[in-house]
Amino acid sequence: VLGFKLAQTMAFAIDEINRNSNLLPNVTLGYTLYDNCLQLGIGFRGALSLASGQEDQIVVDDTCVGNPPVVGIVGDSTSTNSIAISNVLGLYRVPMVSYFATCSCLSDRQKYPSFFRTIPSDSFQVRAMIQILKHFGWTWAGLLVSDDDYGLHAARFFQSELSVLGECCLAYTEVLPWDKDTEELRRIVDVMKTSTARVVIVFEHPSRSILLHRFGLQWIASVALTESAVLQKPHYMPYLGGILGITIRQGEIPGLREFLLQIHPELHHNSSYRNSLVRLEHFYCFWEFTFQCRFAPAPAGWLEGGGALCTGQEDLGNVDNEYLDISNLRTEYNVYKAVYALAYSLDDMLQCKPGRGPFSGNSCASLQSLEPWQLVYYMERVNFTTPFGDQVSFDENGDIVPIYDVVNALWLPDGSTKIQKVGEVKRTALKGEELILDEGKIFWNFESKQPPRSVCSESCPPGTHMVRRKREPECCFDCIPCSEGKITNKSSRSFCPEDFWSNPQRDHCAPKKTEFLSYHDPLGICLTATSLLGTFICVVVLGIFICHRTTPIVRANNSELSFQLLLSLKLCFLCSLLFIGRPRIWTCQLRHAAFGISFVLCVSCILVKTMVVLAVFKASKPGGGASLKWFGVMQQRGTVLFLTSIQAAICTTWLVSSSPTPHKNTQYHNDKIVYECAVGSTVGFAVLLGYIGVLAVLSFLIAFLVRNLPDSFNEAKLITFSMLIFCAVWVAFVPAYVSSPGNLADAVEVFAILASSFGLLITLFGPKCYIILLRPEMNTKKAVMGRGIVS
Repeated sequence: VLGFKLAQTMAFAIDEINRNSNLLPNVTLGYTLYDNCLQLGIGFRGALSLASGQEDQIVVDDTCVGNPPVVGIVGDSTSTNSIAISNVLGLYRVPMVSYFATCSCLSDRQKYPSFFRTIPSDSFQVRAMIQILKHFGWTWAGLLVSDDDYGLHAARFFQSELSVLGECCLAYTEVLPWDKDTEELRRIVDVMKTSTARVVIVFEHPSRSILLHRFGLQWIASVALTESAVLQKPHYMPYLGGILGITIRQGEIPGLREFLLQIHPELHHNSSYRNSLVRLEHFYCFWEFTFQCRFAPAPAGWLEGGGALCTGQEDLGNVDNEYLDISNLRTEYNVYKAVYALAYSLDDMLQCKPGRGPFSGNSCASLQSLEPWQLVYYMERVNFTTPFGDQVSFDENGDIVPIYDVVNALWLPDGSTKIQKVGEVKRTALKGEELILDEGKIFWNFESKQPPRSVCSESCPPGTHMVRRKREPECCFDCIPCSEGKITNKSSRSFCPEDFWSNPQRDHCAPKKTEFLSYHDPLGICLTATSLLGTFICVVVLGIFICHRTTPIVRANNSELSFQLLLSLKLCFLCSLLFIGRPRIWTCQLRHAAFGISFVLCVSCILVKTMVVLAVFKASKPGGGASLKWFGVMQQRGTVLFLTSIQAAICTTWLVSSSPTPHKNTQYHNDKIVYECAVGSTVGFAVLLGYIGVLAVLSFLIAFLVRNLPDSFNEAKLITFSMLIFCAVWVAFVPAYVSSPGNLADAVEVFAILASSFGLLITLFGPKCYIILLRPEMNTKKAVMGRGIVS
């Protein structure tokens, strides 16, 4: 009945086109129908007969005898038949428009250059099913396919799509045999029973899948099963009730029911059907099947068995069957669109303006010399809108713009069935493939009336993560506790961000503890107090020297350089405070520059003092007075400034080329962040320290050479001892700094700064302050010059 209804839908579409004065004016479309009997050989022969013009001669009217050209074929309904037929028709570029062949292989334009279809391909159908799986969280499903091109191609594409997405897995893939192999079907049933998958996807024709009993399973059916009459039969509902199906877009065809009602056994006498090429026996068969009667002469034993004779007066309008049901036009709607696609393409071709055509020499095609490939050209570019409002066009693969309805088999309380639309899957330019479901309408054929749960392994609880089982799909896993630094939550397993660490339960990230040399830590407090103490002592010593600046011991030791030295020592003590507290960009840049310049200023003053002592010693000898002219006040100031400016240039170059920056170090501790200043350029830091070291060693050598001056108060001895302490501190600093982790490296550097600063302060100014404050009798010119004896 369905096949006959599809044939009548095609006849209706052609009749409607012929009555439309705006479409193909002055051209009458005809048609020939072949019943393929669901056999490849019969359908193949019919298509070749149409394409080659070898079908039986047709008498259209009294003046037109012969075989009218076949410009296109609507069909075949199955993928296997369409593949075989298109392989041959494609050689001659005869356009073929299928209304039900969904195999994704038919989208190969190299193999099937003239194939088109008004039903979306299985590739979109597969992705639609995967969308449904993802929507309900079904990550574990079984797959049943038919043993033909339709099922095997669908299985391959399904598996490839799942491997790309990695979100769902197949528990099993079974191929249903064509013959009723009881043993094979029993094996498949056992697989389904033992599997933990509660969802089964079916790419199969209904004739075999209905043999598989339902074991508390949720079925997801392809178009082939959803479009069958199986779902309309109440006695299958215990097995297939609640099934979710992907089905063809439902449409409306105004006037179709009235056309279907015109069928009558005496149709060949009706002038409107006089030219119909549908064989008369089809009408008789349909009539007898519908009214369960036989036309005379009846078969032997028919009347004796209580059978009725057909009178031809039966009223088709009183019959409630699939033939007259237009409430669910899906496959019929695809046939309707296929016929119109060919008609609109032919109309576009006939509207071509001579000299502006798309073919060689800007020529146009004509009905008298029409080549099939010329119509294929227009089919590829056809674009029209159906009365229902759907736009019809084909992409580069001959596929229509995909859209599917999602339906659900509802079992009503009175025992009847209803196939209801619960959503749709479509592709749009903006959102891509989109699934829209009305879950409130879905009938679940379970006691809970809720969707089942179908997973291989339950989601891991917080604090654990998945470990895949060997030789099993990725959806099957075990849960083990997370290691440190990793967490799992409801949605995923992940590493904590850099500034966070997993809590003891491993279910969320907590901020890492931060560590740096802080003013609030005991170590930071001690170093800060020591730095301020050194600064205070420098201020006190400076005050003492200012108050006693006219005394011999202050004047004899170059008071201006002493004042500069005290100021530089105070800067050295204060610069250590830059190493304490949270590192920031300005403190990182300033700390080493301030440290380097302060110590060079300090050591430069000591170096100049040493050179002045040496010059004074030489000037005391006969003929040595000329040496003093090189160490006047201006020369001393200029030398200190010059030596300090070199360090300033080194610091500037370092900061410009590779400036120190704050750095969050997570290498020392996994659960702790150590804030430190990355030096940026190790070479720059090494040059800065090296320059201080060169000046210090030079000061030490000069002071060592003049350590045995005859004065009673020998400044050179104090400088020698102070430089010895200074060099010892910084020689020990380098390995200690390199080997100290994190904030301890800053503590080591601060300790070296304070130790060397105190060493210089005590050795250079301690003896002088002692004499000034406690032994004033030694603070005389004679005592300083060594010309008097003081007891």
